Amino acid sequence: MGVREWDPGFIDRSPMFESFLCLKKYIWNRQDWPEPDDLNHFNFQQNQQIFTRSGKLIRFVPQIPGKQGFEQKYESRIYLTGQVPTRAGNWHDFFNALVWKVFPHAKSVLNELHFQAQLAELSDKDKNRCGLRDAATLFDESGVVVLSSKFSLIQLIKNFEWKELFWRQRSAVLSSMRFFIFGHGLYEKVLDPYTGMTGKAIIFEVKQTFFTQALPVQLAAIDLMLEPFLLHTLSSSSDLAPVPLLGYPGWIEDNNDEIYYENKKYFRERHKLNPMI
Repeated sequence: MGVREWDPGFIDRSPMFESFLCLKKYIWNRQDWPEPDDLNHFNFQQNQQIFTRSGKLIRFVPQIPGKQGFEQKYESRIYLTGQVPTRAGNWHDFFNALVWKVFPHAKSVLNELHFQAQLAELSDKDKNRCGLRDAATLFDESGVVVLSSKFSLIQLIKNFEWKELFWRQRSAVLSSMRFFIFGHGLYEKVLDPYTGMTGKAIIFEVKQTFFTQALPVQLAAIDLMLEPFLLHTLSSSSDLAPVPLLGYPGWIEDNNDEIYYENKKYFRERHKLNPMI
C-alpha cells in the first residue's frame, strides 16, 4: 500500500468512502491515529451498541501478538467475548472497525459463520476449510453491495457486459444503481486505487424510492438485507459476483472516458471467469 500515515481527511479522497460519511465527525479533527478504545466511541447511530450473535458487547481492544489457543483465535475471541483485536496505527484494522459500526448485523453474522466453521474443523481434524467460510472471508475482505431498481442493470452485471452497463447505460446506473463497499480490505485499497480492483458482490433489487432515502437509512436497510442473505443464502464463493469497482461512474477520473472500458484485462468478458483481484 502506498499510504500508511494517518490521514484524517481520507473520506474526502474518494466517493468510495461514502459509507463512512456518518462517522466523519469522529475522524475529521484527529491529528493522530485513534487508539482501539477511541473506536469504541465512534457511533454511527445515537447510543449505538453492537453485539455479537452470542450476545457479547463488541469492544475494540489492542491485539496481543503470539500464538494462541482456540478461544483466543481472532474470530473465536470476538464471538466468545465481544473483544475485537485491533492493531493501532493500522488502516486494515481501522477500516474493519468502521465496517462494524456501519454494518453491525452483517459483521456479527460473518463472525458467527467463522466461529461455527472453526468449531467444526476443531472437532474433525481431517475436515478441510469449508466453502462457506471461504465465501465469508472473501466478502468480509472484498465485499461490495450492489443495489438496483432496474433488473436489466443487474442482468448486465451477471452477464459481464461492463461497457454496456457503465458507459452506454451510465445515466441509468447513476439514477438507479448504487455500489456500497463492505470489505475492509477493499477500503484499504481505496487509499491507493488501481485498475484491477475487483469487488465480490451481493446484489439486491430495490424500489426506486430506496435511493431517495437519507444515507443512514440506506445503510441500515442494507445491513438488514445482508443478515438473512449471509445466514441462509451464502454457501460458497460462487454466490458472490465479481465486479470491476472502478467502472462505477465517477469512482475514478479515468472512467469519464469511453476508452477506459476497452481494457479487457480489467473489464473481462463472461467466459473469462477469473477476474483480477
